[in-house]
Amino acid sequence: MRVMKKIVGKVIYAIAKALSAILDSLIQLIETMVLLARSFSKGCLALMSMGGCLFFLFFVFPIGSRILRNPTALLAILFILVFPILGALLVSYLKYLKYITTAYLFNLGNYLMDGVNYQYKAFSEYKVAYRKAEEDRKRKEQNRHYEQQREWEERLRQWRQQNAQREQGSYGGQGNYGHSYANPIVEFKKKYEKCCDVLGVSYDADKYQIKLAYRRKAKQYHPDVNKAADATKMFQGISEAYEFLNDDNIQRYKSV
Repeated sequence: MRVMKKIVGKVIYAIAKALSAILDSLIQLIETMVLLARSFSKGCLALMSMGGCLFFLFFVFPIGSRILRNPTALLAILFILVFPILGALLVSYLKYLKYITTAYLFNLGNYLMDGVNYQYKAFSEYKVAYRKAEEDRKRKEQNRHYEQQREWEERLRQWRQQNAQREQGSYGGQGNYGHSYANPIVEFKKKYEKCCDVLGVSYDADKYQIKLAYRRKAKQYHPDVNKAADATKMFQGISEAYEFLNDDNIQRYKSV
């Protein structure tokens, strides 16, 4: 009986690994499609904003007329425009499904193989755990946002205070008045643009273009795929650059 439980446990564990790999690939594929669709939609909106008349003429001339008369082409355009929203919802659900199913199956497989070191958990427990993990993640993101903003404002305050002291003639130099603060705006812009160069994106790239570029670079230099001597170092640099190019810093770069 014990041997049979171990065999069943190994089968369940293998199914969980296969299911995890399949869902990961599916999530990555849909996320890439969403990013591409968002880039396409953004390009269309930019074209319309820059030259609404040209966009109108495109549909008046034969090419545009054929598209409007072709239900398949029209549905394809509508799908591309709507897909980013539907795709994002699907990705969110698939991540939820992956977590609760694979975590449950891994636990069940380990429990059957070794009931001493692993405690069986009900499927419903993983639903609760996922919701709690998501709440924790969102709270950490909010805390990170507030902390980054606080640090940024403090650096600006210190730098401006130092400049004000210099202008008033009361600042006698670093040796007498302590630390000399560099211009945080210049430092930030240099680091931001360096991170963009690492990922190979333009300085005005949006978060979707940045994420798409990160995916390509990370796949190219991942140590499991790239066996070059500097692959690990390159992968680490790519990850650090992507982490720095977050939503907060994108908005900050546009405003400074």
